[in-house]
Amino acid sequence: MATPQSPFSILGSVFERLAPGLVPPPWLVHEVQHRAVLLLNHVLQQEPAAMERLERQQGRIVQVQWRHFFIALQVTPAGLFDTADEDLTPDLRLEVMQDSPLGLAQLALRGERPAVRIDGDVQFAGDIQWLSDNLRWDIEEDLARVIGDVPARTLSEAGRWLAQALRQFVGSRMAAAQGMEASAHAPGAAPVWSDDRTIP
Repeated sequence: MATPQSPFSILGSVFERLAPGLVPPPWLVHEVQHRAVLLLNHVLQQEPAAMERLERQQGRIVQVQWRHFFIALQVTPAGLFDTADEDLTPDLRLEVMQDSPLGLAQLALRGERPAVRIDGDVQFAGDIQWLSDNLRWDIEEDLARVIGDVPARTLSEAGRWLAQALRQFVGSRMAAAQGMEASAHAPGAAPVWSDDRTIP
């Protein structure tokens, strides 16, 4: 007798076959990105220390990506964010490595994080991480009013995953830099640098 197949695995395989053709229209992507920037800037304007911190990163670009969906934000001279031109290279890139939406949902239900690949400038990553740690905002409640409870919870959980990955990235780079500095002062010691950027 054959073992019955889980409905989740059936849904997952159906989604995987349909997913490549499910690309949102450019106008929708632009509108969602624009609203995200407005929301983020509204929060930043409540925190002068956050804006001051971002002013030092003027012109820098951070990009967050999952599958073919991404948002690229450029720091303005006022210490706020604006959408960045697509042809500009990001200074900091965060990519959620779990491709399957079903797999992502299963990780969230188990309270686990997906792997996040982070490339880029450590100082900029540190400032973005500082923002995620210090901005006071109930994103889940605000998003729930716009997109509903379940999507809001999923997005806020994804934000927490990214913040944790940034903390690990910055911490490991700072520790490596301190280790290199210490080894540079030790006679005959060769510097060691780890370049693994995928944070599980």
